[in-house]
Amino acid sequence: MYPSHSDPPVFSAETDHVVGAVSGGSDAGKGRDRYWLHALLFVVTLATTVWAGATLTSRLAVYAMEGWPAFLVDGLRFGIPLLLFLTVHEFGHYFAARLHGVATSLPYYIPCPPYPFITVGTLGAVIRIREPVPSLRKLFDIGAAGPLAGFVVALGILLAAFAALPPVSYIFGVGPGHEAIHQYVEQFGRYPDSLTGLGDGAGALVVGDTLLYMLLKQFFTDVPPNWEMYHYPVLFAGWLGLFFTALNLLPIGQLDGGHITYALFGRVWHARLARGFFLVLLLSGAIGFVLEISPPLYEMHPFFGTGSWFILAGILYFYLAKLFGGNLKRIALAMAGLMALAALAENALPWMQNFAYSGWLLWCVLLIYLVKIDHPPVLHEQPLTPGRMALGLLSLFIFILCFSFRPLYVA
Repeated sequence: MYPSHSDPPVFSAETDHVVGAVSGGSDAGKGRDRYWLHALLFVVTLATTVWAGATLTSRLAVYAMEGWPAFLVDGLRFGIPLLLFLTVHEFGHYFAARLHGVATSLPYYIPCPPYPFITVGTLGAVIRIREPVPSLRKLFDIGAAGPLAGFVVALGILLAAFAALPPVSYIFGVGPGHEAIHQYVEQFGRYPDSLTGLGDGAGALVVGDTLLYMLLKQFFTDVPPNWEMYHYPVLFAGWLGLFFTALNLLPIGQLDGGHITYALFGRVWHARLARGFFLVLLLSGAIGFVLEISPPLYEMHPFFGTGSWFILAGILYFYLAKLFGGNLKRIALAMAGLMALAALAENALPWMQNFAYSGWLLWCVLLIYLVKIDHPPVLHEQPLTPGRMALGLLSLFIFILCFSFRPLYVA
């Protein structure tokens, strides 16, 4: 993706993003790669992802018997495929830029310690474009190369993980806190269909389904349920590859998906699609807020529960004022619609709860302030070739296959 900085030139393509990025800056033509820094960041990120992967896998019974080598192996099973995905995604951007003669940096990997919060050990990686990209075709090629290359690797990791799934008895090594799961598996020889009534579901990290993941798991046996997937390091790394690909392909601003929709449909339709999808994310966040935040406040006191609606209104106004440039009529209409739908989802339209995810309210901060909503114009807006059009449509199809409204949540 290519989120812009303030006041970009009309032909700029500037990027800083969390999963695979290209960023522009004022150092055009004069930056040199500091190889030691790139290598150091890679090594540190590998270490944090290995630690996070073993922590999430949490086969404590196995580690107690086999010691730290088993912990390290589980961590490597997660860290290596995840960094492979990130690296291929980044070098997809990198080599496309170099092919077009556009100066760019090597990837900067971003480590993230797994403590005090449980993370996946990284915030992704970025590269820097050191000069403007004036051509729409070059912009499209650089933007699309990353997610397309990364998707191929993520799909390969996922298929390899499915093909090498251990038997269900694997879960006996995970714990403590899985006693009820262990008893169920021991009795029935399979995972339960849901967490309901198992007693140890509280606090389980649930991974959201996507169309592609739902399709693939039909062809394999011993597939863990979504609330146990993070104990399977290679499988979880593959799923994260799909998730990060979908995030980059959001059709908003200067994300990779924003470049693709801008190149395919032009400035006007890009603006419409970006605003429309941003509103969809806001709606998902609003419903999640009503279902996840309001009930605990009502339990504290009805006054706080009622006040949660005013808090939600304030959050929505904060975004909508930015989205619509202070146009009060549009702000009022959008806020009324979002609040009404959130209220209906709570009672009258329960099916909408399947799309509830309060986390989008946080992601929207990054989208509207870092990524931006609109795409800056490109100096040379020549039409795309048929081959590029096909790749653009393929990218949008991949987004549909990989996107989940509720990607990661605690049940």
